Amino acid sequence: MFKNIRKLTPFSLALLSIAFIMSISQSTMTTAYPILMKSFNVNASTVQWLTTGFMVAMTLVMPLSPWLLDNVSLRKLLNGIVALFLLGTFLAMVTSNFTGIIIGRLLEGLAVGALFPTFQSVIMENTDKNQRGVAMGVVGLVMGSALAVGPIISGLVLQWISWRALFMLFFVILLILIIVLQNKIENTHTMKPSEFDWFSAITLLGFGGILYDISIIPTSEINFLWWLILIISVSLLVIFIVRQVKLPQPFLDLAVLKYRGYVPAMLLTGLSYSGLIIATVLMPLFYQKVFHFSPLWSGLFMVPAAIFLSQLNPRSGAMLNRIGLKKLVYIGMSMMLVGYAILGTLGSASWIACLIAAMLLEGGNAFIMMPAITAANNALPKNLVSHGTAIITTMRQVIGAGSVVVASILITAINVNSSFVHALLMTSRWFIFVPLIGLLLTIRIKSN
Repeated sequence: MFKNIRKLTPFSLALLSIAFIMSISQSTMTTAYPILMKSFNVNASTVQWLTTGFMVAMTLVMPLSPWLLDNVSLRKLLNGIVALFLLGTFLAMVTSNFTGIIIGRLLEGLAVGALFPTFQSVIMENTDKNQRGVAMGVVGLVMGSALAVGPIISGLVLQWISWRALFMLFFVILLILIIVLQNKIENTHTMKPSEFDWFSAITLLGFGGILYDISIIPTSEINFLWWLILIISVSLLVIFIVRQVKLPQPFLDLAVLKYRGYVPAMLLTGLSYSGLIIATVLMPLFYQKVFHFSPLWSGLFMVPAAIFLSQLNPRSGAMLNRIGLKKLVYIGMSMMLVGYAILGTLGSASWIACLIAAMLLEGGNAFIMMPAITAANNALPKNLVSHGTAIITTMRQVIGAGSVVVASILITAINVNSSFVHALLMTSRWFIFVPLIGLLLTIRIKSN
């Protein structure tokens, strides 16, 4: 693992360090929900907006990343992204009301949404094609590990300090990091200045509307307003797509969709992310509701899966050139299939079975997500890499959010007529369809 990390440039390592700290913030809040509900006297559907709002904000900004890369120097862009994140974190840390935390999380989400496709594009552009698998394997290590260890860190902090300490921790570490790494930031991207297309930017609200509609399904009725938001959002996206095709220098160059293998690889990254994020949702429920472990211990039980993921990501990246994407995906989807099967049959019988299932679900992700992103972008010319990465990260977010909603709906619906334990088991069985769909998609991938 460390051998692979040493192959990256100092600038790439600086980007990864910043991305790691900001990534952790995605998954830390869920552990703090009960405390925040009590402190601010809000209900479960309201506190959920700390995650839902974060995800919507991320999705709105991701498609803008190619324009930002082409028009803002990397030094200014990176410092601006970090400054926005620090502002949101500081606001959430010192606020005296729940609305302040929501606004802070929205600002954090905007910053993370701008960073993710940007730093992945820059690393891809600055790495030779034959080394991209290794580089993106390390990126996968950072992204996956951060998502997995978020609940662990929040569990430890909340056990002995307070929820404000969570925000303080990220603020202090990131502030020190951006100051120390200033001399490592390089303007490596070739800029192509263009006017900011406000009309296209407004139509991007369609992504946020769709994600919002998806996210509120478990807690709200599908009424006239829900359908109205969906119709308006879809219409905005149709306008956005038509406009991008006609513009000489579009926000998102949809020509990437024409390259062979790109679309299947894009969908595979979403399915693998689904497996990873569902593991972080289901496993704490099994540990806390079935085996009655504390939030701290349920977080600690995620450590083996996080370690397994971090060990496999760089190795799978190195394997991409040797055995090809198709075989890697077969391995990863098979691991996810077995993981869901174990969780759906033995999940209520033994916490060790849950631990093994989590390792298989997260480990399977290592063989799919970053190798698929690498393979998809390897099929593109260098000038389209940022556009290809922006589309992949946006769609991955939408698929991941949809998976969480499906899991919530299944658990709630099944729990009406049976026990909560049975609902968790049946939900795990239903998600076996995710790797099965992935295996069918793999057939369309060109062999190495």
